[in-house]
Amino acid sequence: MKNLRDIRACFYILAVMCFLSGMVVFAQDKAEKDWKTRDFCSNNGSWDKRVSFSEKREMTAAAGGLVNVDGVKNGGISIRGENRSDVLVRACVQTWGGSDEEARNIARNIRIETGSVIKAENAADDKSWSVSYEILVPRSTNLNLTARNGGISISSVEGAINFDTTNGGVSLTDLAGDVKGRTSNGGVNVKLSGSSWKGSGLDVETKNGGVSLTMSDNYAARIETGTVNGGFRSEINGLSVERTDGSRSSNRRINTTINGGGAPIRVITTNGGIRINSSSN
Repeated sequence: MKNLRDIRACFYILAVMCFLSGMVVFAQDKAEKDWKTRDFCSNNGSWDKRVSFSEKREMTAAAGGLVNVDGVKNGGISIRGENRSDVLVRACVQTWGGSDEEARNIARNIRIETGSVIKAENAADDKSWSVSYEILVPRSTNLNLTARNGGISISSVEGAINFDTTNGGVSLTDLAGDVKGRTSNGGVNVKLSGSSWKGSGLDVETKNGGVSLTMSDNYAARIETGTVNGGFRSEINGLSVERTDGSRSSNRRINTTINGGGAPIRVITTNGGIRINSSSN
């Protein structure tokens, strides 16, 4: 009877973990939809009994071989490739103060630089501010992106792309080239276009967060994905795993070739669920 109770307990724990992993991915998808539908620089209201102020600044810069964004002062980074010859930078400056006037004064001290590095600087010693970026670039552009407390979103860009954020989700759509990036705390949402990767490959990892990977049924690649603690669901034939008998954690991982193989696609999490979606459905 004791063994039977242990078995039932294990099944219960597994069911709870799978449910929670699914909820994490669901919340991640909802957050992505909310990010896309809300205004880029909407005022977030008061915070901790402090009044907030936000303003959007827009400027252009000459296109070069690399767009380098330093967002370590807190704030997200969104990059979108277009058929254009310059770089359009939209910066959302958000400040907090004891009054509306105090919050506005903090914003007046913040300047946005668009030289070799796109970054924000504050002339005063004040930490009650953040700057997020929405940047439109030529589709063929190299990127180097760093954020501290904010998400990173990149779409329709081909090039050598490197990114890193400490606390924030990652959204990658319709990319090509050599793409590498990390987040410590945040979900990862990857949508692959076409039937194969154009370029060296994709290598993305999160420590704490769910993974959503979407591709066509006929996508040709070397796929590596997995999790140590989290559920695993797949709609793509050939991309499924079985739990290792006797293990106490999910420890689900695949590294396999599908549809004849191609460039490596690596999307890994340590603590979070994995969901592989078919864009053909």
